[in-house]
Amino acid sequence: MIYDMLLLRFGEFTLKGKNRTRFEKAVLTQVHQLLKPYPGASIKREYGRLYIDLGGEPYQELIQILKKVFGIASVSPVKMTPPELDAIIAAAVAFVGEYAPREGTTFKVNARRVWKEFPHSSQEMNHLVGSPILRQFGTLKVNVREPDLELRVEIRQQAAYIFGEVIPAVGGFPLGTNGKAMMLLSGGIDSPVAAWTSMRRGLEVECVHFYSFPFTSQRAKEKVIELAQVLADSAGTMKLHLVPFTEVQTSFTRTNQDSLIITFMRRAMLRIATMLAEREKALAIVTGDSLGQVASQTLPSMNVIGKATTLPLLRPLVMMDKNEIIEIAKTIGTYDLSILPYEDCCTLFVPKSPTTNPNPWIVEKVEASLRELPELIRQAVENTETMTLTAGEKHHFSEEVINEEWF
Repeated sequence: MIYDMLLLRFGEFTLKGKNRTRFEKAVLTQVHQLLKPYPGASIKREYGRLYIDLGGEPYQELIQILKKVFGIASVSPVKMTPPELDAIIAAAVAFVGEYAPREGTTFKVNARRVWKEFPHSSQEMNHLVGSPILRQFGTLKVNVREPDLELRVEIRQQAAYIFGEVIPAVGGFPLGTNGKAMMLLSGGIDSPVAAWTSMRRGLEVECVHFYSFPFTSQRAKEKVIELAQVLADSAGTMKLHLVPFTEVQTSFTRTNQDSLIITFMRRAMLRIATMLAEREKALAIVTGDSLGQVASQTLPSMNVIGKATTLPLLRPLVMMDKNEIIEIAKTIGTYDLSILPYEDCCTLFVPKSPTTNPNPWIVEKVEASLRELPELIRQAVENTETMTLTAGEKHHFSEEVINEEWF
């Protein structure tokens, strides 16, 4: 079927009253960014929705892109016709014909008269459009409760829109309308989901990844870049800060406090992320912690670790179980990357029996004994590499990386 445009409906922020215009502009900005590779497409804005004039661009491809836009609740491919009764009936009959209904297919007409000067009410239009369709297609049956095809007719002053699909989109708040945060992005399953969930609630995130050459491989670093690219495909752009963590991490191995190494590492990560947040004007830090999942994610551990930063520490997955997180990871396209067997620095130097109840006094005392630690943290921030990823970007890794086995 050939469509003329896409109808994008806004999500829950439409209830925000005076802030609604600001949210709509944020969605518009992101849609503009994502449509750059499609020069034929153009945007029309109306109260409560956007229309994308396809201009010959592939509608199915655009739907897959636009349904990922935060703040968009649903997408419908639409046929357009003049707002005149005969033209609407003819277009509706042709639409059902292209749908090619089989024997016993059920349908209903759901008309909505937005333009109040149109001479027929919504209820009248249901009958005026439905009757010619039934005459034309004798195999159709009416079912107003659960039809196979719900033919929607929306009548506005400039045109009438006819469509049969309402494709769910991600919804939530437009990206960046609720501030900016730094996201601790590992190579695992949880943190990319936490990043996506945060973006869905209107947070702009910048990802921070800690790597430890030579203990972690180049492929582990490239894996995280690919995960960040998946997030960029939803966000439009994504900043990724790659922090060299080897010196900081190995300094903790000299403390003779093996059970506390994970606690020390996580606190150091928060200190570095806090310094990056101050530089990037971010107001919070996001992690992929899920309560009780590992030793560093018990309530006592999270309490001690969280005290390393003065910024709000957001944990969007804290009450989710692993299966819920995995399902979201599969939906957003990060799962297959996350399970690739390339270790990040969080899996290195893991003791046999990490503490689940660290003593804050001991933790602070040991950290204070590491006189070089503040300088090592400063150097890690100073040597951080920052890259900006753009939606749709393809990465070309070195021949050594490409030839490395994935499994």
